[in-house]
Amino acid sequence: MTDSAPHAGEPHGEGLASRLNWLRAGVLGANDGIVSTAGLVVGVAGATIERGPILTAGVAGLLAGAVSMAVGEYVSVSSQRDTERALLAKERGELRDSPAAELAELAAIYRAKGLTPRTARQVAEELTAHDAFAAHADAELGIDPEDLTNPWHAALASAVAFTVGAVLPLAAILLPPASARVPVTFVAVLLALALTGQISARLGQARPGRAVARVVIGGALGMTVTYVIGHLFGAAGI
Repeated sequence: MTDSAPHAGEPHGEGLASRLNWLRAGVLGANDGIVSTAGLVVGVAGATIERGPILTAGVAGLLAGAVSMAVGEYVSVSSQRDTERALLAKERGELRDSPAAELAELAAIYRAKGLTPRTARQVAEELTAHDAFAAHADAELGIDPEDLTNPWHAALASAVAFTVGAVLPLAAILLPPASARVPVTFVAVLLALALTGQISARLGQARPGRAVARVVIGGALGMTVTYVIGHLFGAAGI
């Protein structure tokens, strides 16, 4: 079995890492909402000054994106949870059929972490006596059987994050007068992307400058391309 010993004995660190992963996923979901909706509404604004088509396209893009994000996250997390459950079921069977071998395997994990053979054996025996299944799930698999990821929670969080991000460009394109819609949206979106890029970089302990530059340049290019295409189609009367 794969040795996932670094997960063992660090419940607080693992919980913090899990929360940071959720926060990072939320930031990335919001970033997706900002970029995709901004590109859509700016493209329509390039073709027409009418609020109706812009609002319709923006709301449709928001809803479609949120649903797509939720479904994708649900499928992904469900697959991960199914894998975790299969590994846990396999571990239960091994503990039932070969308890001595599993005890030796647990002791070997703690020896690999730096304990003496005698201490590792004692730790393995005490953990096995307390809760053999939980001890092996943690030390071997890095899984907490009582805290498996909920796909519904993941789907909801992803949809909410996308929606929050999508609301910004939608409001920025609809609230100003027609002549200021596109410039206001560009500025609002690029500022929001700079913020999400910085947050994402700090969560990943990376340099904020490079991360911010990537998302800002990418967002600017995306909006520019969709605006030009929308303007060309609008001018052609298509």
